[in-house]
Amino acid sequence: MFNFNVGALRPAADAARAMHRLSASDLVQRTLFQDGLLPGLGAMDDGSTRPSRAPLQDRPVPHGAEFRHETHSCAAGTRSYRSYIPAAPNGTWAGVIVMLHGCAQNPEDFAIGNGMNALADTHGLILIYPEQSRGNNAQSCWNWFSRGDQQRDKGEPAILAGITRKVMAEHGIEPDQTFVVGLSAGAAMAVILGETYPDVFSAVGVHSGLAYGAANGVPSAFAAMAGNALQEPGNAEPNRATRTIVFHGTADSIVYPSNGDQVAQQAVARGPRQTVQADSRGVVSGCAYMSHPGR
Repeated sequence: MFNFNVGALRPAADAARAMHRLSASDLVQRTLFQDGLLPGLGAMDDGSTRPSRAPLQDRPVPHGAEFRHETHSCAAGTRSYRSYIPAAPNGTWAGVIVMLHGCAQNPEDFAIGNGMNALADTHGLILIYPEQSRGNNAQSCWNWFSRGDQQRDKGEPAILAGITRKVMAEHGIEPDQTFVVGLSAGAAMAVILGETYPDVFSAVGVHSGLAYGAANGVPSAFAAMAGNALQEPGNAEPNRATRTIVFHGTADSIVYPSNGDQVAQQAVARGPRQTVQADSRGVVSGCAYMSHPGR
């Protein structure tokens, strides 16, 4: 979520911004390597190494399952995507989940890191992994900060909704069984899809994302990530909120935690008035968490 230029060949606006992007891109790659998502990078700066995981194309697919590589084109543009079709008993499906990767990732990275294909096999879910091209963003980020990519029937929302509708039609999936989740820039785009296509997506999962309309260009994107989102949250219709679940690390220094709070506040404000909230705290695998479920 760091190089926000739309198009791989557009130069940085100035040297300082270019250095910021370079450093941030290095941080992304280091993080991906530490999680086993980028093979072959060699030793880290501190001398540590970690065995890389097998590339996705080298991993066996369960008998009867498919991991397709497809392309969708419409008036708004063209994007490739992977679709994982498990061997569902009797061809019945629990639903479709659109999985939007973060910056510097691709569908294969994302699938390896989140392990969702295994859950799809267990629960009979169809997964869609759209791919952002470097020709449309130099760091493969979804352009959540661009005005042209925040509206229904335009830009990336139109393309992603088109991919989703195509898969839904192919497998007979209804909107109440269709969901979208994302990480970082993908999470910000997932929020946009929930706001602009509530008739397509029944619920949204947001991991380290930003609120709808948090930015309207590159400068405001950096400001939003630092916790200074735009005050006007866009033009979404009130009372058409899509159910939303938000995850955001309290130590996140790239997309500040206040952004997660804003996503939650926006979801509540858009829909029926919240009547119940029960806070809880806990620890899982050594990581503390706090939840604020409401309905």
